[in-house]
Amino acid sequence: MKTTPIVEVAGLRKRYGTTNVLDGIDFAIPRGSVFSLLGPNGAGKTTAVNILSTLTRPSGGTARVDGNDVVANAAAVRRAISLTGQFATVDDLLTGRENLVMMARLLRLSRRDSKARAATLLDRFDLADAADRRASTYSGGMKRRLDIAISMLARPTVLFLDEPTTGLDPRSRQGVWEFVRELVDDGVTVLLTTQYLDEADQLADRIAVLDHGRIIAEGTPTELKRAVGTDLIDIRYADGTNATIPTDGSVAHLRTALADAEATGVVASVGLRSPSLDDVFLTLTGHPADTTPNAEEASDR
Repeated sequence: MKTTPIVEVAGLRKRYGTTNVLDGIDFAIPRGSVFSLLGPNGAGKTTAVNILSTLTRPSGGTARVDGNDVVANAAAVRRAISLTGQFATVDDLLTGRENLVMMARLLRLSRRDSKARAATLLDRFDLADAADRRASTYSGGMKRRLDIAISMLARPTVLFLDEPTTGLDPRSRQGVWEFVRELVDDGVTVLLTTQYLDEADQLADRIAVLDHGRIIAEGTPTELKRAVGTDLIDIRYADGTNATIPTDGSVAHLRTALADAEATGVVASVGLRSPSLDDVFLTLTGHPADTTPNAEEASDR
């Protein structure tokens, strides 16, 4: 029996001035999964999330969340979702507990339920020991965990995480990844936007690669990495030039690639690594991922 996707996007467009920030994208997200929109700054990721969370109206196409059209049934969509943006929105003057209780009260939970829910989430997100400290004393990773905890107050069906680990150190990133996995285990569907292939690789069941407002590839992490080979050989020549050679990972292919490199010039060093975001983009688009803002960033300022 075929299951209806919890998020459905068809021909979605958004124009700012003369620029198409989203140029007719399509994707569907099954319930209880992690779907990642992967792309550089300015690709259109945040615009897509803003439309799906009813913060921005599309210029064309359709989008449905939990069976509700994001324009015609915006209120129903808001009841089903929660959103955590790129930057923590906690109040630094309040404690972690006060932040949670305040937001719970704004969601119309009773005072008793607000306190109980706050205590549960502080424990769940490993913030119980810092619950009564001001958020201004929290590290970046702690603030991000508190931000995600706030987004879980209403127990959303779908959680939008817009670049949740931007600016975090590796340990804090790992902590956010663990929490995302736990949320999915609890039945929450997650739409994750990220610039990092390793993040999408760790968390996503499926990835859509977004570039200049268009989805240029979609598949599982394994399928996307196959586009640039199982592994990459980085060659550094004695004259200071470099080359990267895709390989299927087999011994025979490695030998052939190294022989070809030695026939080209004097090899100073050789390295073997997994594909990166730039490698995927270079293969799929012909250009490396960049961080140049476009109309998407301008429109969000």
